Amino acid sequence: MTPQLQVAENAAPDAEDRLDRVFSALADPIRRAILVALDGRELLVSEIAAPFAVSLQAVSKHIQVLVRAGLIRQERSGRISRCRLDAGPILEAAVWLNRYSRYWQQQFDLLAAVVEDIAKQRGPQDGSTRRPRRRRRRRS
Repeated sequence: MTPQLQVAENAAPDAEDRLDRVFSALADPIRRAILVALDGRELLVSEIAAPFAVSLQAVSKHIQVLVRAGLIRQERSGRISRCRLDAGPILEAAVWLNRYSRYWQQQFDLLAAVVEDIAKQRGPQDGSTRRPRRRRRRRS
């Protein structure tokens, strides 16, 4: 059985699809910058697009990717479109990533043990192995 099929069997398809959309959306630097801009405030699409060196249409496409990923809520009133951040899916992605923190903690524990062994092999570092400092002679 392939790893992709195993993952699909262990998780609900909807949850996997949501996670795929979130990671795909976060993979683009413009989309990440849009999320930063929306942190704690609601903006018009034109306000979001202003700092970017791409067209309004390109920013609108990025926003739609973020909307499909559930990272942005968009409200339309006529031709006016307001966007706000919805960080819930980011939490789901963080929880998924956190499952691997155990692996990294084990790696850090192993590194600490190796460093400790090296320190024991070198013996105490009381400064006695240092070369004495030369005194400068005073010129008269």
